[in-house]
Amino acid sequence: MNAMESVGSYLRRHREAKRMSVEEISRATRVPTASVERIEADQFDELPGEVFVRGFLRSYAQAVGLSADDVLARYTASRRVAWVTPLPLSSPTKPARGGRFGFAIAFVLLLFLFALALSIVLKPRGHDKPQELSHVAPSGTPIRV
Repeated sequence: MNAMESVGSYLRRHREAKRMSVEEISRATRVPTASVERIEADQFDELPGEVFVRGFLRSYAQAVGLSADDVLARYTASRRVAWVTPLPLSSPTKPARGGRFGFAIAFVLLLFLFALALSIVLKPRGHDKPQELSHVAPSGTPIRV
């Protein structure tokens, strides 16, 4: 077993040693032919989810007479680097509070402008009445000028 050999080429080598075609592996494992070809090409990212990949590898290993645990261990070791997700650098929490403070100031300012606009619109306008209505006597009879 070559330590540098990829999972796909390792499985392909054992399939060819058994003189099996890709189609025969596909029938024996019930794994689609395209998926078998992707496994042998180490294109695991083009296969369905991780659970399916592991199931495909287990079936493939059994079909060519290999230990499924060994194949899965080889796969896990080859993918370990891809599974590591870098953590973001520690982000300061103060700007988030500053953002909230800025939002509060903007909200209060908008509320003030809304109240100002509302007071202008609803302001009583006695001087804006037409000339005919501005000289009405309290009894309701018009004053003659």
